[in-house]
Amino acid sequence: MRHLLDTRSLSREDALRILDVAEDMADTQQREVKKLPTLRGKTVVNLFFEDSTRTRISFEAAAKRLSADVINFSAKGSSVSKGESLQDTAQTLQAMGADAVVIRHGASGAPRTLATSGWISAGVVNAGDGTHEHPTQALLDAFTIRKRRFGADSRGRDLAGVKVTIVGDILHSRVARSNVWLLDTLGAEVTLVAPPTLVPNDVSSWPVRISYDLDEAIAGGPDALMMLRIQLERMNAAYFPTEREYSRRWGLDAGRLAALGADSIVMHPGPMNRGLEISAEAADSPRSTVLEQVANGVSVRMAALYLLLAGAENSTETTTDSGKGTR
Repeated sequence: MRHLLDTRSLSREDALRILDVAEDMADTQQREVKKLPTLRGKTVVNLFFEDSTRTRISFEAAAKRLSADVINFSAKGSSVSKGESLQDTAQTLQAMGADAVVIRHGASGAPRTLATSGWISAGVVNAGDGTHEHPTQALLDAFTIRKRRFGADSRGRDLAGVKVTIVGDILHSRVARSNVWLLDTLGAEVTLVAPPTLVPNDVSSWPVRISYDLDEAIAGGPDALMMLRIQLERMNAAYFPTEREYSRRWGLDAGRLAALGADSIVMHPGPMNRGLEISAEAADSPRSTVLEQVANGVSVRMAALYLLLAGAENSTETTTDSGKGTR
């Protein structure tokens, strides 16, 4: 695996390979000594041009548990804040001998530019670019759904027939986009629920069903209900009347939680706006997988870094940015 830039071009075989390796990584995290020597001598750079807590820490933990050296680079207070270009930053990392670069950037397509520009020879992992994609979040979400559904017997399994409903700010959500493509590749049935103003214009080409009524979607019996954060920082217009009105119509409150099927799970990529898109009862209920998603994120990112930096030495090399997906 040369780079991990998106899920749209990720084949079913490569997706399952990442999930199955993540299962192996998760097993190692149950041991007293969690660290593996796999990436000793490798250097992983976390290159974050946007603020992040969960994703950056998760990648840092993943790299360190594989014994890689980790360099955390934040745009704030760096030469980037003085006007340094992505090219100059990349060439600096190349000179430092980076083996992998985990990049989060506000511009959609920045990770692909870094991976294909020739500025750097390191493998590139997209940790979120603009409103485009966030592939490792989708992979950890799929891993969580599969683990809840099949338990210890999940290796090699896809999500055929699983119903997943994604609710909220679809328009600004790279998490939603990555989940749509990956879940479809794995055979799941995806429904998007949002106010009409928060549904993208180009959604007609997506393999999804669109609904504007959360109660109707819940009555349809989803296996997983994924609530998205309302990204107020990306909004420069009034996409809904008030936060109270949004919560009333599209928030997961105690009543809607009770209406969910007995085996339905509640997901959220975090950080959560409690009381807006999700109530405290829902976030803290036994159905909630929020903390599982955080833990699973480390295993999935360990798998991604392993396949990026060591996997080619142990198996046939594959890429996830070649456009040779299932579509």
